[in-house]
Amino acid sequence: MKALHVPAPAVLLLLSTIACFAANAENGHRIAQRWCAACHLISPNQRKGTTDAPPFSAVARKPGFSAGRVALFLLAPHPKMPDMNLSRAEAADLAAYIATQR
Repeated sequence: MKALHVPAPAVLLLLSTIACFAANAENGHRIAQRWCAACHLISPNQRKGTTDAPPFSAVARKPGFSAGRVALFLLAPHPKMPDMNLSRAEAADLAAYIATQR
């Protein structure tokens, strides 16, 4: 039997997509309220955010949006964002919540 060769990026994308299917958007909303709402508009009814951070609805509507890619982005600290030290499941939950804001 011949082995199937699948490129590593394709495997990573598949695994991150599968993880997002199991994600809990409700928990992601709680995480967003705790960590993100001070800077981002995390929901349509939020009135206050900053102009430096895009609203979650804008993030979710970006061409090529992928909850899996957002989850991976959230796992690495970024200069303008606090190090939230999220677990993989929490990052997937938060990304799943962002996806609901389309």
